[in-house]
Amino acid sequence: QVQLVESGGGLVQPGGSLRLSCAASGIIFSLYDMAWYRQAPGEERDLVAGIESDGSTHYEDSVKGRFTISRDNAKKTLSLQMNSLKPEDTAVYYCKGVGPEFADWGKGTQVTVSS
Repeated sequence: QVQLVESGGGLVQPGGSLRLSCAASGIIFSLYDMAWYRQAPGEERDLVAGIESDGSTHYEDSVKGRFTISRDNAKKTLSLQMNSLKPEDTAVYYCKGVGPEFADWGKGTQVTVSS
């Protein structure tokens, strides 16, 4: 069974940084396109950043220049380095891959940006 476990969230002040991690198991990790999503209370879940199996990346406009998505196929982990954080970045962050293997969402990790 596929398992994706997010970690690294927390409370930070505006302008601060956090690094999120996603540990994968039950899949050949290197074969999948992966992504980070986020969801604030009362809002829909939105794509934040994606990284394809070949390493190419793309970002939602509001996080370009501030967030960096990366992957370590040997360790089967997905990361999101978040710099210059803003209050509007506050949300639960989730990782997910493309494919029917990823039908279920994990628990996510809470990121709160506040003074």
